[in-house]
Amino acid sequence: QVQLVESGGGLVQAGGSLRLSCAASGSIFNVNYMGWYRQAPGKEREVVARISSRGSTYYGDSVKGRFTISRDNVKSTLYLQMNSLKPEDTAMYYCARLGLSHDGSYFPLDSWGPGTKVTVSS
Repeated sequence: QVQLVESGGGLVQAGGSLRLSCAASGSIFNVNYMGWYRQAPGKEREVVARISSRGSTYYGDSVKGRFTISRDNVKSTLYLQMNSLKPEDTAMYYCARLGLSHDGSYFPLDSWGPGTKVTVSS
């Protein structure tokens, strides 16, 4: 397993920006998919964005046009640039290396890391 450590969260006003980073203890070069998830209090964890090794991306509807996911395979680091933040973006954010099952669903390859907390004030 690879350990993933998220950072970059904090308190920001609505309309502001944050850049999250996810450092992996091992190489992410051979992992096709990586993603960012978030979990707000009392809610289920949801996918925020996903990126393939070729750079193809997927974004959840609520963050399209505001968030950008990127990866640096050399540095084994995943990023999430978050702009135009809204109070509803408040959550714990987690990164993951992802596998793809036969039914087309994605699943984390490792245990969840500690996450990084993002709080957006109105």
